[in-house]
Amino acid sequence: MSDSASPHLKRSLGLVGLTLFGVTYMTVITVFTTYGIVNQVTDGHLPAAYVVAVVAMLFTAASYGAMVRRYPVAGSAYTYTQQSFGGAAGFLTGWVMLLDYLFIPMINFMLIGIYLNTQFPAVPVWVFTLAALLLVLMFNILGINLVNKVNFAIIALSVVLVVVFMVLAFKSAFGGDASVSLIEPFTFGEGGIGAIASGAAILALSFLGFDAVSTLSEEAKNPRKDIPRAIVLSTLVGGLFFILVSWAGAAAFSPDWSTLSDVEIEAAGVTIMDNIGGDVFTAFFVAVYVVGAFGSGMTGQVSVSRILYAMGRDGMLPRPLARLHHRFGTPIVAACVVSFFALSALFLSLDVVAFMISFGALAAFAMVNLSVIRTYVFPRGGRREALTARLVLTKLVAPLIGFALTIWLWTSLQATTWIVGGIWLAVGVVIIAIVTGGFKRPVPKMDFSEADPTTEQIDQMGEDYPLHGGRG
Repeated sequence: MSDSASPHLKRSLGLVGLTLFGVTYMTVITVFTTYGIVNQVTDGHLPAAYVVAVVAMLFTAASYGAMVRRYPVAGSAYTYTQQSFGGAAGFLTGWVMLLDYLFIPMINFMLIGIYLNTQFPAVPVWVFTLAALLLVLMFNILGINLVNKVNFAIIALSVVLVVVFMVLAFKSAFGGDASVSLIEPFTFGEGGIGAIASGAAILALSFLGFDAVSTLSEEAKNPRKDIPRAIVLSTLVGGLFFILVSWAGAAAFSPDWSTLSDVEIEAAGVTIMDNIGGDVFTAFFVAVYVVGAFGSGMTGQVSVSRILYAMGRDGMLPRPLARLHHRFGTPIVAACVVSFFALSALFLSLDVVAFMISFGALAAFAMVNLSVIRTYVFPRGGRREALTARLVLTKLVAPLIGFALTIWLWTSLQATTWIVGGIWLAVGVVIIAIVTGGFKRPVPKMDFSEADPTTEQIDQMGEDYPLHGGRG
C-alpha cells in the first residue's frame, strides 16, 4: 500500500461533479460544430440522427459502466483491455486511444483561436491558441476541484445560450411560418435510414464524455457506484441537449441544404444564430462557444494526463509521467507533455485532427465492449459468475451490439485516417518491443492480486487504492 505521506490523486468528486465533467467534455453547444455537415447528409433531419447516435452510444456507455465497477482506477479503456486481454492488448488500446485524447485539447485550442480572431482580427490566431493552452495547463496542475468549479460556470453559460436560442428559434419558426412541422425533423426523410445512419456515424464522436468520466475513477468518492451512473447520465444529458438544440434549429432554419456552398455549410452555426437573433446574439454565441471549447479542452487535458499517468506508473511509458505534484496531487509531468503536444495546433489542419480523434475513440469503444464479454462471460482463468439470463443479456448481448455498432461507425472513416492510425499503431508495437527486450519479458501491467476489494476494504485503504505497477 502506498505511503500516506506520498502524493496521490485525491478522491473529491461526487455523482454531480462527475456528470458535469462528462457533459462539459462533450460541450453542449458542440452541436453547431457539425451542424451544417450532418444536416446536408440527412437533408435537414439532424434531430433524427442524434436520436440514433444516442441509442448507439448508450450500449458502449453501459460497457464502460460495467468495466469501471470491476476496475475503479485511472486508465479507462487502457486499463479495461489490459486486465481483460493482457498487457500488450491493453497498451496498444491505450496507445491508439491517445490519438483521441491528445487531439481533443488540440482541436479546442484551435477553435478558440479561430473564433476569437473573428472578433479581434488584429490579434493573430496563434496568440489566442497559445494563451488557452497555457491557461488550461495551469488549471490542470492546480487540481481537479478547481476544474470542477469552472465546469459549473461553463455548463451554466451553455444552458443560458441553449435556452435563449430555443426561445428565439421557436419564436422565429412560428412567427414566420405557421405550417412548421415539429415532427418532420425526427423522421427519416427521403434519404431513409441510410442517410440518418450516416449522420449518426458523424455525431457519435460528440459523446466522448463518458470515456472521459471513466478516467477519473481514482478521484471519485465512490467510484464503483458513481462512475457507472455518471457515464450513463452524461450520455443521456448531453444527448438530450443535442436533440433539443438541433430540433429548435430545424424548426427555425430549414433551407435546401444541398444548394448551400461549402462555406455556408461549415459556418451553419453562425448563419443560424444571425438568422434568428442578429449580430448581438451571434456575438454572444461566439463568446459562449469559445468558453465551451475551453471547457472541453480543459477536461480533455485532465483526462489524457491521467492516462499518461497510468501508463507511466505501469512502466510502459517513462516513469516520470507518473510523478505527482507534492502540493496539489496532480500529474504535473503528464500535463506538461500534453500541453507540449498540443502546440501542434499551431500548424495542423482542423480536418486532420478531427479524423484522428474519430480513429482513436472508436478503437477504444470497440475494445471496451469486447472487454466486458471477456471479463464477465469468458474470464481469464475460467472463473465467472453464474450464467444467468441477466448476465447473458447485459454482459454478452448488449456489448456485442455495442461492438457491432462501433465497428460499423469505424468503417466510415477515410482511408488516409487508417494509414495514419496504422502507422501510430506500429509505433506502439515498437515501444512494446523495446520495453520487453524484444518481446522476451511480459508487458508491464497493473497487479490486481488484491483487486476487487469490498467497499469496506476500499474505505480502509483511504485514498490510496493499491496499485503495483511494473509487474506482469
